[in-house]
Amino acid sequence: MIRTDSPYFLCSALPNHWRSNKTLPSAFKVISLGDVSDGTMVTIRAGNDENFCAELRNCTAVMRNQVAKFNDLRFVGRSGRGKA
Repeated sequence: MIRTDSPYFLCSALPNHWRSNKTLPSAFKVISLGDVSDGTMVTIRAGNDENFCAELRNCTAVMRNQVAKFNDLRFVGRSGRGKA
Protein backbone atom coordinates (compact mmCIF):
# COMPACT_ATOMS: atom_id res chain seq x y z
CA MET A 1 0.00 0.00 0.00
CA ILE A 2 1.17 3.51 -0.76
CA ARG A 3 0.25 6.90 0.64
CA THR A 4 -1.95 9.27 -1.33
CA ASP A 5 -2.07 13.07 -1.23
CA SER A 6 -4.71 12.68 1.48
CA PRO A 7 -3.51 11.61 4.95
CA TYR A 8 -6.72 9.60 5.38
CA PHE A 9 -6.33 7.15 2.47
CA LEU A 10 -3.89 4.51 1.22
CA CYS A 11 -4.07 2.69 -2.11
CA SER A 12 -2.50 -0.22 -3.97
CA ALA A 13 0.58 0.43 -6.06
CA LEU A 14 0.10 0.31 -9.83
CA PRO A 15 2.53 -1.47 -12.16
CA ASN A 16 5.04 0.84 -13.89
CA HIS A 17 3.76 -0.31 -17.28
CA TRP A 18 0.53 -2.11 -18.12
CA ARG A 19 -1.10 -2.90 -21.46
CA SER A 20 -4.29 -1.02 -22.13
CA ASN A 21 -7.62 -2.69 -21.43
CA LYS A 22 -6.06 -5.57 -19.46
CA THR A 23 -7.05 -6.54 -15.93
CA LEU A 24 -4.48 -5.56 -13.31
CA PRO A 25 -2.51 -8.47 -11.77
CA SER A 26 -4.33 -7.98 -8.46
CA ALA A 27 -7.38 -6.04 -7.30
CA PHE A 28 -6.78 -2.31 -6.77
CA LYS A 29 -7.72 -1.26 -3.23
CA VAL A 30 -8.35 2.02 -1.46
CA ILE A 31 -8.11 1.88 2.34
CA SER A 32 -9.63 4.55 4.55
CA LEU A 33 -7.75 5.41 7.75
CA GLY A 34 -10.76 7.43 8.93
CA ASP A 35 -14.41 6.53 9.39
CA VAL A 36 -16.23 5.90 6.10
CA SER A 37 -19.64 4.23 6.30
CA ASP A 38 -20.10 0.81 4.75
CA GLY A 39 -21.96 1.11 1.46
CA THR A 40 -20.31 4.41 0.47
CA MET A 41 -19.65 4.48 -3.29
CA VAL A 42 -16.00 5.22 -4.12
CA THR A 43 -14.95 6.49 -7.56
CA ILE A 44 -11.31 6.86 -8.56
CA ARG A 45 -9.71 9.00 -11.26
CA ALA A 46 -6.21 8.78 -12.70
CA GLY A 47 -3.93 11.00 -14.70
CA ASN A 48 -0.38 12.18 -15.25
CA ASP A 49 1.53 15.11 -16.80
CA GLU A 50 0.57 14.08 -20.35
CA ASN A 51 -3.04 13.05 -19.76
CA PHE A 52 -4.75 14.70 -16.79
CA CYS A 53 -7.85 12.47 -16.97
CA ALA A 54 -7.32 8.87 -18.04
CA GLU A 55 -10.25 6.84 -19.33
CA LEU A 56 -10.98 4.08 -16.80
CA ARG A 57 -13.37 1.15 -16.79
CA ASN A 58 -14.83 -0.33 -13.58
CA CYS A 59 -13.63 2.64 -11.52
CA THR A 60 -16.35 2.52 -8.84
CA ALA A 61 -16.51 0.25 -5.81
CA VAL A 62 -18.39 0.04 -2.51
CA MET A 63 -16.60 0.73 0.78
CA ARG A 64 -16.81 -2.21 3.21
CA ASN A 65 -14.87 -2.36 6.48
CA GLN A 66 -12.85 0.71 5.43
CA VAL A 67 -11.74 -0.97 2.15
CA ALA A 68 -12.96 -0.31 -1.41
CA LYS A 69 -11.87 -3.14 -3.73
CA PHE A 70 -11.80 -2.57 -7.49
CA ASN A 71 -11.76 -6.11 -8.90
CA ASP A 72 -11.50 -5.33 -12.62
CA LEU A 73 -10.04 -1.82 -12.91
CA ARG A 74 -8.83 -1.18 -16.46
CA PHE A 75 -7.08 1.67 -18.25
CA VAL A 76 -8.81 2.07 -21.62
CA GLY A 77 -6.82 3.15 -24.67
CA ARG A 78 -3.48 4.84 -24.04
CA SER A 79 -4.89 6.80 -21.09
CA GLY A 80 -1.47 8.29 -20.35
CA ARG A 81 -0.11 5.01 -18.95
CA GLY A 82 3.11 4.83 -20.96
CA LYS A 83 3.96 5.79 -24.52
CA ALA A 84 3.05 3.94 -27.71
